[in-house]
Amino acid sequence: MRTTVDIPDAIYRELKVCAAREGTTVRKLLLDAVELARQQRSTPRKPFELPVIPSSRPGTLDLTNEQIDDIFFSS
Repeated sequence: MRTTVDIPDAIYRELKVCAAREGTTVRKLLLDAVELARQQRSTPRKPFELPVIPSSRPGTLDLTNEQIDDIFFSS
């Protein structure tokens, strides 16, 4: 099936460069991206649980970005 998609010029230029670098076509890159998105949607995701962070003043918590990163990425 043939269709028309409006792609911003800057993104299309990036696609052309990427396709040339990989020795393929823009069409193939786009079809691969659609297939990857389809696979990701059909893959069951594991539930995400937010950490419980104790606070001496419930409802407030003052954390720096570094402290937040430590909480989320310290596993």
